[in-house]
Amino acid sequence: MTAEHPIPDQLIAEMTAKARAAARVLALATDAAKAAALKAAAAALRQESQGIIAANALDMEAGAKAGLSAAMLDRLKLDEGRLAAVADAIDQVAVLDDPVGDVIDSRTQPNGLVMRRVRIPIGVLGIIYESRPNVTADAAALGLRAGNAVILRGGSEAVHSNRAIHKAMVSGIVEAGLPADAVQLVPTQDRAAVGAMLRAQGAIDMIIPRGGKSLVARVQDEARVPVLAHLDGINHIYVHKDADPAMANAIIVNAKMRRTGICGAAETLLIDQDYPAPADLIAALLETGCEVRADEALMELDPRTVSADDADWDTEYLDSVISACLVGGLDEAMDHIARHGSHHTDAIITNDDAVAARFLAEVDSAIVMHNASTQYADGGEFGLGAEIGIATGRLHARGPVALEGLTTYKWLVHGQGQTRP
Repeated sequence: MTAEHPIPDQLIAEMTAKARAAARVLALATDAAKAAALKAAAAALRQESQGIIAANALDMEAGAKAGLSAAMLDRLKLDEGRLAAVADAIDQVAVLDDPVGDVIDSRTQPNGLVMRRVRIPIGVLGIIYESRPNVTADAAALGLRAGNAVILRGGSEAVHSNRAIHKAMVSGIVEAGLPADAVQLVPTQDRAAVGAMLRAQGAIDMIIPRGGKSLVARVQDEARVPVLAHLDGINHIYVHKDADPAMANAIIVNAKMRRTGICGAAETLLIDQDYPAPADLIAALLETGCEVRADEALMELDPRTVSADDADWDTEYLDSVISACLVGGLDEAMDHIARHGSHHTDAIITNDDAVAARFLAEVDSAIVMHNASTQYADGGEFGLGAEIGIATGRLHARGPVALEGLTTYKWLVHGQGQTRP
């Protein structure tokens, strides 16, 4: 490491100290000040669009030489339209309701003490992400809107794009009167910097990984800092025997094939053995170009299916592939989900409200649905505005994480001289 970029632990220590100072300023910033800073950041992105696109061209060229897939290059690419959408998204975050200061509950004790639970920022967020340069803007905007300082560590594929976007955003933030250290970008691609962030217990308050399975697994394995993340989206749809066939066909095709590469896509289809038209469900998927990896019972219904192996039930395909099997009723379906699910999103299709109620109560996932496509697993669809991701853990936030998920709370207690006997 050069003098400009000291060893990773020293670098991250210096950055977190600056972030902590900025977080104290942001915690006191008004709703109007934070909104103005984001609007100025969006304007700066538009003003610097040609420079950002030129920086992105360097990343695209390097990515092509490195053999990145067409899908990865598409995620990396910025053009006028995509950059305009990034700036528009920041403007949309700017007008979201500010959760900081919301009174979650208030009570007056018999002794006259008034106790209020109030939302406050988490403090310093570390965002570790891969090839999508728009995450630089999205994560910075969401973190700042909720009053947090943000330390960004992007992937090497998008290094030039990330630096150009960060530079433009910081210019807008400073112009609006908030500190430049509100949003910092780790200036080195040394992987040891990621390790230093994961070890920064007490300096970084929460880590949010955005990227592939290997990145998220590393973060969850190594972090000494609380992590907000999901590893897999192994999402199930259970078609109960009392499901409406037309509804079941439509939901399953949409849940699997609308967008196969998102974390809300369905990956496993469970069909009740007493459902009257299982072959129609399989045919509907096959006819859209989806490969169906089936158990023996379903393979007998359609020779176009292929045999599922044990690994298929634990696979997030993110592709036009689904695993499917017959189950002996609600309990067997829920047992399958408990063994093979990832606690992300699971759905039941049925006209039996009592069965649906049991499924919703007993399936332990962040999002559980009745008669709806799993593709609705998205913060925007939940009316939350932009999201930082889907959390599948049990602590703090769960499901789509938007601005409220980037806050915590404290108790404020008002007295008139009370002492405890």
